[in-house]
Amino acid sequence: MARMSDQPARWTQATVYPDMWANPDDDPRNSEGPSPDGELATLQDFLANYRLTLRMKCEGLDAEQLARRSVPPSTMSLLGLVRHLAEVERDWRNWITDGDPLPKLYGKRDADFDGAVAEQAVVDAAYVDLEREQAATDAALAVHSDLGRRVGKDGIAVRELMVHRIDEYARHSGHADLLRECVDGRVGQ
Repeated sequence: MARMSDQPARWTQATVYPDMWANPDDDPRNSEGPSPDGELATLQDFLANYRLTLRMKCEGLDAEQLARRSVPPSTMSLLGLVRHLAEVERDWRNWITDGDPLPKLYGKRDADFDGAVAEQAVVDAAYVDLEREQAATDAALAVHSDLGRRVGKDGIAVRELMVHRIDEYARHSGHADLLRECVDGRVGQ
């Protein structure tokens, strides 16, 4: 097991605010200007920003770094998080359908993390999976403009699903903070 002294030195690319991931002018997340109008637009904005945060936390790393389980004894890795979020996007879509559920992307429980191995083909496939599953879930929810509408076999409210999605990405963005810091020392919001 690594000792604390074996951890990489902390660093950031930000020069304006040293606790930030990037300088405000270089940060692609919408943090300046007016907030979106309306509940749905606000929820979509938060979701988009958390999705982008996860991608930013993974940028600039090679396959080995993305697959590294850098916070033992956790089995989480940044690549595992990407695969996990692709899997849960599919799960959420299964919640809102009345038909038969789609099969798991990666197989049995925890296969999203267990299969996150340091191979570029696995990394590339994970990002393709994530983009595809996000787009499919977004499209499935786009037909429900009434956030109070209950959908699927269990009658989940669209609003509840949107909030749950934001919660899942936000929680895993926090995990990504710790994982990334232990991989190469980079820190920031």
